[in-house]
Parts: sequence; C-alpha cells; structure tokens
Amino acid sequence: MTRTIKITAMKSSYELAMERLGKQSPQTKLSEAQKKELAELDSRYAAKVAEREIFLKGELASAAAKGDYEAYQQLEKQLISERKSIQAEREEKKEKVRQQTK
Repeated sequence: MTRTIKITAMKSSYELAMERLGKQSPQTKLSEAQKKELAELDSRYAAKVAEREIFLKGELASAAAKGDYEAYQQLEKQLISERKSIQAEREEKKEKVRQQTK
C-alpha cells in the first residue's frame, strides 16, 4: 500500500498577514458607479493639490528672491499643511462612497 503525501509550500509572512487582515476586515466589492466616483474624487483632489502647489510655489520663489527666509519657511509649512488637509478631505469623501450601499 502506497501513501501519497501532499506537500504544500510554506506561506510567507506577507501572505499570512494578508490572510489575517482579510479575516479582520473583509474587502467589500465596489460597484462600477462607486469605482467611477472614487476615480473622479482622486482626479478632482489631485487638481486641488496641484492648484495650491502652483500658487504656493510661486510665493516660495518670490520669498526666496527677496531673501525672506522666515516667510519661505512659513510658506513651506503652509504647503505641507494644505496638502495634508486636502488629502484627508479626499479620503473622508472616498470612505463615504465606499460605505454607500450598492
């Protein structure tokens, strides 16, 4: 009598972590309308970020030309803050779309 032994490959740490994550918070399927709305949000907010960057980088160049280091630093902080704020707003709206019933 012969026995067949099935050998399975060991899973990587990444694969094990992804399995655990899937059990804790399973992925929900998005409708085509939701996917489209998420893409539109990404596009709209990318444009907002670009608009603010263009404006503030112009201000940064002006402050640098004047040699106003303090204003330059303040504008850099403002740019970072506005970027984070816009991204947080985008993620909040995207989460609302994800939570909508199909």
